[in-house]
Amino acid sequence: MKSQISRYLALFLGVFALSTSAIFVKLADAPSSVIAFYRLFFSTLILLPFLLFNNKNRQELIALSKKQWGFGLLSGLFLAIHYVLWFESLNYTSVASSTVIVTLQPLFSISGGYFLFKERFSKGALTGCFIAIIGCFIIGWRDFQISNQAFFGDLLAFIAAGMITCYFFVGHYVRKNLSLIPYSIIGYSSSALFLAFYAYNQQVSFIHYSLHTLYSFIGLAFIATILGQTILNWLLKWLSTSIVSMSILGETIGTCILAYFILDEIISLQQGIGIMFILLGLALFLFKKNNS
Repeated sequence: MKSQISRYLALFLGVFALSTSAIFVKLADAPSSVIAFYRLFFSTLILLPFLLFNNKNRQELIALSKKQWGFGLLSGLFLAIHYVLWFESLNYTSVASSTVIVTLQPLFSISGGYFLFKERFSKGALTGCFIAIIGCFIIGWRDFQISNQAFFGDLLAFIAAGMITCYFFVGHYVRKNLSLIPYSIIGYSSSALFLAFYAYNQQVSFIHYSLHTLYSFIGLAFIATILGQTILNWLLKWLSTSIVSMSILGETIGTCILAYFILDEIISLQQGIGIMFILLGLALFLFKKNNS
């Protein structure tokens, strides 16, 4: 019981840390591909000592099979595509709307969990998912009506949601037999490599960015990725992809609150109602999922 509570507390911490992502992206004055590259590059550097100075992690990495390497590289590719699409969406639509759409992962994770892992959901859990998703659409509804530009941003975010769900599915499979540090480093480093090639082909600069933007890169790496993404990777060994994906809907709430204090984006009555729907849906889903 205590271990289950500690996992859900870690899940809460991870989701809150992840909610800083869109804020740091907005604060960084750099192309989307460069932001994504430095996020994963710095994250790899932060985790590297835990690999180099830990014999168990080193031996596990050396002993990886071709299949494990393949899945690790595949997870990096999914993560790279996710970040490029999501960060690019923030150039066309608001922080709140982009985060709302990109966190619609349950639409993909519940379907994938059902067909790939034979995961079954009670009517109560599915109702909770539906209520939470309604809350997301309530928050982002204004952007759907603004312009074609905002709609394009929302579309990019929606595809990004599918990509991060694929990343979590691969992680859920691989993490059963692979420790957190080797898995994370393979995924992050390969993702950074894919992003470096992508940014290079776009002919964008990797240097000459302000100190303010550099701090944003580090914030994305340490807070959003290490304290956010990596904690979720750790939890994939014990929690299903559907639970992790559903909980990420809470990222919308954290981002709306942070955008209010940092970016001066107003939390409207409409967004407040949407937040209440998300909280209600998440609570119902997690309660019914654990009792199904």
